[in-house]
Amino acid sequence: MLTTILSGGLIGLIFGFILQRTRFCLTGGFRDMYIARNNTLFYAFLIAITVESIGVLSLIQLGIIGNPYEEFSVLGAIVGSYLFGIGIVLAGGCATGTWYRAGEGLLGSWVALFFYMTSAAAMKSGFLVPLNQLIAKRWVINDDLAGQLGIPVWYLLVFLVAITSFIVIRELRKPRRQIATLPSKYKGVRHYLFEKTYHKYFAGLLIGLVALIAWPASQLTGRVGGLGITTPSAHLISYIITGDSKQLGWGVFLVLGIFLGSFLAAKGSREFRWRLPDLSTIGKSTLGGIFMGIGASWAGGCTIGNGLTATAIFSSKGWIALPVTILGVWTASYIIFVKPNKKLRGEYHMALIKT
Repeated sequence: MLTTILSGGLIGLIFGFILQRTRFCLTGGFRDMYIARNNTLFYAFLIAITVESIGVLSLIQLGIIGNPYEEFSVLGAIVGSYLFGIGIVLAGGCATGTWYRAGEGLLGSWVALFFYMTSAAAMKSGFLVPLNQLIAKRWVINDDLAGQLGIPVWYLLVFLVAITSFIVIRELRKPRRQIATLPSKYKGVRHYLFEKTYHKYFAGLLIGLVALIAWPASQLTGRVGGLGITTPSAHLISYIITGDSKQLGWGVFLVLGIFLGSFLAAKGSREFRWRLPDLSTIGKSTLGGIFMGIGASWAGGCTIGNGLTATAIFSSKGWIALPVTILGVWTASYIIFVKPNKKLRGEYHMALIKT
């Protein structure tokens, strides 16, 4: 148990600290791809996937990590990921984003987190199990993409590295706008930990390294897998309700570490403060949390479990779930942000014509 607490908790603490300090929110990144035509955070996410993929496939080849591939429902990955993508826009953050923003004192994220954890637990071991099985047991295949294609996985890795390298080099060659910054208040380690602003690509590199280290760290406890948020979140709420210590696996201490790491980062940078949401935000957070829990359970993972961890090992589940999640984010973004703005602009033009 001590190894589980230390390895899971430490990985989570570092992960949460990095997420908070770099403002690495995939919900905002996926949304900006559509609304602002800004792909910076998505490219940073590709860096994270690529870094993790190079390392974890090497560890698998060396026999340090066991076979990570498993069966999944293609229908569940599609329907669940789309619902999850809608949910994270309503909730204002994906699974990790909700955990780290809760650590900053954002009470709306606490609401979303509660309903996310509760609905996921209900889907996995509670009264919503029949709903989970309705989709998750249909169209089931193994998620070894290279095996399905009949090619060595290294071919896929070379392709991913080539695409990511091309994008990053192209983007870094573009002229950067000079942005005025305030003088530094701190010096030394304190400045680098709690004040310095980091490029999203550097954040992607750090997150990829953390995601890689998570594999052998969890392997120490007998768990074959990398970062994952939904199942541990469900297990945590189950433990709180039942007191069953068997629920306290490596992943539970990972998510608790994310919360603590974000809290420490927010306190150190003086960004922590309690923020009370309005009723509209509470309603969206509640609905978003429910959609997240149900969607991630159907899909077998969230933006981290599927979008980062599964894609890194070239799981077909991951590479199905990631674009479908983005599509869900874009759908919700259109309904919540784009369509109302179009209506307001139309009303404004009509008012000008009348005057």
